[in-house]
Amino acid sequence: MRDKIPLFPLSHGLFPDGMLSLQIFEVRYLDLIKRCHQQGLPFGVVWLKKGSEVQVPGEMPLLHNFGCVAHIRNFQQIQPNLFVVTCQGGARFELHDTQAGPFGVWQGDITYLANDPEVELPASLQKHADRLGQVIARAQQQGQSQGLPIFQPYLLDQCGWVANRYAEAMNIDVDKKLGLLSELDPLKRLQQVDALLSSANLD
Repeated sequence: MRDKIPLFPLSHGLFPDGMLSLQIFEVRYLDLIKRCHQQGLPFGVVWLKKGSEVQVPGEMPLLHNFGCVAHIRNFQQIQPNLFVVTCQGGARFELHDTQAGPFGVWQGDITYLANDPEVELPASLQKHADRLGQVIARAQQQGQSQGLPIFQPYLLDQCGWVANRYAEAMNIDVDKKLGLLSELDPLKRLQQVDALLSSANLD
């Protein structure tokens, strides 16, 4: 489905069901975030290819072709010109074109990618869900589950959900992250995560 949405370019991106915390202080984003919060509207998070997160007069940022919709889950106004928000990743999208919008907020012409089908983990990749489950269980036992950068429900039996949690946390370059984000087959995505962990000797 084709759509036009406001964009929030960042040096780090977002995956479906992922958690994103932002401090909002630029005038253009104060207006955007306030409207999105009041009207229950999402915005698009895209990785910067070139340019700055903070607006530079006359500069047009270059953006990567894939991103993820963000839904505001918690909104706090710390000061008149400072918001702190926590967002949850929604649908993925492919970015086709950008235009300048009101207050300097970029607008994107996008096509939504299909949501992950439910695909259970094969036995060969169960170790990754087990490791993630141990982190969650440890935090719960210590009364620190609210501090985890992971939203419930914990879908530890689903390839897509497990792959996304690793993909957002892994210290890999943007191109590899975008490859994982744009992969439509959740099993293949988890297999790619497995290969990346093995090549980095993190497995």
